[in-house]
Amino acid sequence: MPNLTNADVANLSQLVRTATARAHSSAENSAFIVALMGGELSLADYERYLAQYAWIYEALEERAHVASDPAIIDPGLDRFASLEHDLAALTSDSDASDWRVRHRVLPATAAYVSRLHDIDSSDLPRYLAHHYTRYLGDLSGGQAIARLVARHYGATDDQLSFYRFEGIDAVPFKRQYRHGLDQLGFDGAEVATFLAEASESFRLNSALFADLAQ
Repeated sequence: MPNLTNADVANLSQLVRTATARAHSSAENSAFIVALMGGELSLADYERYLAQYAWIYEALEERAHVASDPAIIDPGLDRFASLEHDLAALTSDSDASDWRVRHRVLPATAAYVSRLHDIDSSDLPRYLAHHYTRYLGDLSGGQAIARLVARHYGATDDQLSFYRFEGIDAVPFKRQYRHGLDQLGFDGAEVATFLAEASESFRLNSALFADLAQ
């Protein structure tokens, strides 16, 4: 990565969008996501997809918050509880209500979870890279996924709470989040770490989609 100027560091939100554009596009255009959003799969396939993210968000949200965390790490973003709710709502089999029993961890999910567990609570650049890619993705493309899963597969509101962020107005929140990134004051090394980890987050997502397509 070239040397970063002060202007680059102060415009981190745009820098990360540029740096991850190719990886982001690759994830969005994976065969599984295209088929899911095109109505070519089933509600059961969506449930498989959601279960893998339950393992991932559980790991992401296990990180202990520290006093120096910036305001953009808003507890209102947490998704694990809503994932568990939706997975319970997606099954009618009371004997298989535990999603951990119904859905094995795919290899790509295990790798993703391991990566998250490797991030120390004090390592803000790496943690925030995953925080940014996951939650801003849920507030953006995730909203389109919710609409299409409801349209194509008949998912009910009770099965789609994962995409509802109570008390958060998505558009101004995303704007404030990006402004918050720009105000972090990371030095050049921290910015480089953040950008590399954000790209890795998208790569891990693409690997998960590839596993789900098999």
